[in-house]
Amino acid sequence: MNKKIFRSSLLTVCLVLTAATALIMGLLFHFFEKQIRSELENEAGFLAHAVERDGTAYFDGFDSERDRIARSNRVTLVGEDGTVLFDSRADASALDNHAGRDEIRAAKEDGEGMSTRYSKTFMQKTVYYALRLSDGNILRVSTEQYTVVAILLDMVQPMLFILFVALLLTLALSSRVSRAIIEPINRLDLDAPETNDTYEELTPLLRKIADQKETIEQQLADAGKKQKEFRLITENMSEGFLTIDRDAKLLTCNSAALNLLEIVPSADKSVLAFCRAKEFRDVISEALSGKRAENVMVRNGRSYSLIASPVFEREAVIGAVVVMPDITEREKRDTLRREFTANVSHELKTPLTSISGFAELMKAGDVPQKDVIDFSQSVYDEAQRLIALVNDIIKLSELDGQSLSFEKEPVDLYELSGEVIGRLEKEAEKKNVAFHLIGGSARIMGVRKILDEMLYNLCDNAVKYNRENGTVDVFVNRTGEGVSVIVRDTGIGIGAEHRGRVFERFYRVDKSHSKKIGGTGLGLAIVKHGAICHHAKISLESAEGAGTTITLAFPGI
Repeated sequence: MNKKIFRSSLLTVCLVLTAATALIMGLLFHFFEKQIRSELENEAGFLAHAVERDGTAYFDGFDSERDRIARSNRVTLVGEDGTVLFDSRADASALDNHAGRDEIRAAKEDGEGMSTRYSKTFMQKTVYYALRLSDGNILRVSTEQYTVVAILLDMVQPMLFILFVALLLTLALSSRVSRAIIEPINRLDLDAPETNDTYEELTPLLRKIADQKETIEQQLADAGKKQKEFRLITENMSEGFLTIDRDAKLLTCNSAALNLLEIVPSADKSVLAFCRAKEFRDVISEALSGKRAENVMVRNGRSYSLIASPVFEREAVIGAVVVMPDITEREKRDTLRREFTANVSHELKTPLTSISGFAELMKAGDVPQKDVIDFSQSVYDEAQRLIALVNDIIKLSELDGQSLSFEKEPVDLYELSGEVIGRLEKEAEKKNVAFHLIGGSARIMGVRKILDEMLYNLCDNAVKYNRENGTVDVFVNRTGEGVSVIVRDTGIGIGAEHRGRVFERFYRVDKSHSKKIGGTGLGLAIVKHGAICHHAKISLESAEGAGTTITLAFPGI
């Protein structure tokens, strides 16, 4: 703005200076012309009076008496026919007839006449004034005058000097004036527009700036508040969340998405450069085409649901919002549910098929009487197996749904372990397995029935999967944090590849061996869910052929 004002001021001064110079020269030139005409008229009148008085004899002594005038102006006497009778600067007889001259014709017609004629180079002009005498002759007085062109050429150097000096002064003054105009504007405090002491003409502008500043501050405060709320919400989401533009470049994302996709926030790249999974690329492509898309992606051993929705501005897609909830647990539950359903169907179908087969044979009457008792025993055994399976399923359902109708009470785990061992002594004697209960009284708050089931399943498995002449040691001890129950056997043990799954429902390490010794495959699953119900920790140590140790750590009362 300073440069613009400077240029405008400089141009204005230059134009004014040029116009003033031209106007002054024009006025002076016009004044000089008028002055010359007046002088010519006066001189012609004086000479006409002298000639009227003395006749042409007046010119006989003209050179001596009127030498000053002769040097300044030229005097010519022309007859009525245009013949030059006298000329102060030339021989009259050598001059052409002047009847056709403009000033001569005008003088004959009007009594006086004036004309101007320029030299061939237009550097000089001659002004002629003619006056008709009473005898019909024409008295003419003329003088030479420089033209405007000649005057300008003569004044080139002084004019250039004057213009140069004027230009320097103009530059200095324009610079100072422009700075003086701009300085109050440069000092404006836009943070407090209404407190400025400046030009009155800027008051409406400053008032509008103040209003806009207040509006912008309010809008920024609202935007900051909304951004903070949005960040607070998204950062506390366990689900990955991100927004992208129409080129799939990242606009915003939360920490979950950063960690999941390993995104570099400052990188101006497409999110597809950070995750090249086909499922991710498909939902992004479909969302940017204007369609809502869903898929499931497995990354780093976990499952994520991909939900991408397009963002529209009018009818054009300008980006997309992608939500990536972690559905690993849900997928595991669905997998377990499917496996559980399949296993339950299989476990129920096997005894029912046996019962149905024996019953069909007995119904047909083809079974010898001596085999009826054996068939009935088989039917009874399979029925008991079904009852045990159904009971275990009901127990698991109760534990899963936490629909327990029992109240917790103080339970002595040492005493309860003794009762469980007593119920299993007959089974242990069949394999010559010896029980050892070690420890002392240790009470916790719990549901006695569930604790009984947990201890029974642990000890029952320790007997079933033990060796002939083996041992089962049950340790019940009070610890600094609560009570621990350890069941250790000398049985067949569990391989490393099976240890992480033995607490799953219907999972068996050796299905053929497990079927031979009985059981539903839900024992350790009941132990696991019972431990969850009592906020207990469960751990397993085992080696194939070296026995198994399972520890339950209960919190104290």
